[in-house]
Amino acid sequence: MYALILAGGGGTRLWPVSRNKTPKQFLKLFNNQTLTQITVARLQKILPLDRIFIVTVSDAYKNEILKEIPKFHKENIIVEPARRETGPAHGLGAIHIYKKDPDAVIITEAADRIVRPLPLYLDTLLDAANVAYSEKILIAMGIEPRYPHTGLGHLKKGKKHKKVRGTDFFVLDKFVEKPPPELAKKYTESGDYLWNAGQYVWRADTLLTSFEKNAPDIYKVLKNIEPHVFHKDAEHILKEQYKKMPSISVDYAISEKEKSFLVVAADFYWTDIGDWKEVWGNLPKDSRGNVIISTAGDGGEVINIDSTDALIHTDGRVIAAVDVDNLIIIDTKDALLVTTKSRAQSVKKVVEKLKEEKRMDLL
Repeated sequence: MYALILAGGGGTRLWPVSRNKTPKQFLKLFNNQTLTQITVARLQKILPLDRIFIVTVSDAYKNEILKEIPKFHKENIIVEPARRETGPAHGLGAIHIYKKDPDAVIITEAADRIVRPLPLYLDTLLDAANVAYSEKILIAMGIEPRYPHTGLGHLKKGKKHKKVRGTDFFVLDKFVEKPPPELAKKYTESGDYLWNAGQYVWRADTLLTSFEKNAPDIYKVLKNIEPHVFHKDAEHILKEQYKKMPSISVDYAISEKEKSFLVVAADFYWTDIGDWKEVWGNLPKDSRGNVIISTAGDGGEVINIDSTDALIHTDGRVIAAVDVDNLIIIDTKDALLVTTKSRAQSVKKVVEKLKEEKRMDLL
């Protein structure tokens, strides 16, 4: 059993703290640890460090990972020469792991998730790994929806496949894109749909076979790269070949096309730290539901008068909040964000506007 962590995201919805140089996976938002550190430590409960791989998108990010986790194996950090979405990233990780062990089962993770309780989560992964190995089948992790969610894709459960210990496996009926509010409500109420966690468990060889069948343009490039993995010319060949890769998510490339798929109905708590509302939801609160974050060594004071359910982040300045509710206030040295928790997903639009205006100083 191996793990593949995807740690190349930009975290645009956590702007202005998350920037190109320090995206969300490298921010210390929880227990003074980065999300990458938390993810690796979680997987180390069931795997030795030499069987954990990370795919990222720059040498700077690779160096940051090694700085955060000094004992991590350098050769297990794979740097994509270009951003090509999650489809090629999964394939690239799979050929490296397959090269080490042709019988490998891969647990995939993203470096921006919070799960609990940890024992239940790890037991579910182990159950899925056993089924993926023995049945040579692809498995998606589905989360029982806690509320109608428009920011996540959904998985429709088909007939019950089996139960392994406490883990229920269903035939995957179909993948569904992020739904509008009314449809998300119907999905949640029906009991037939799960949130798509974007997390998979599969054998390396089974995944590569699926690429060959469903995404031959990706598979062809992977086959050109594979003979050079872990060799001296690996970096040169990767740069030469990777630019031929299409930019496509693993859901579009594989998941929506592959018929041999199961889904786990997981009942552990899972969340993607995808916006400031999720940060607020996963941190301790005061008696009025407020979360205060100070990242300043000296200074950074929040004067809070009759405000409730707010997230306030200071990077050194004094922030006074008077009688406001459900607000997000994120202050940094060069940018201030103010929004409501209900519109936290829309912070991405700010980043898009800054990109259009080529404001690289703020990205």
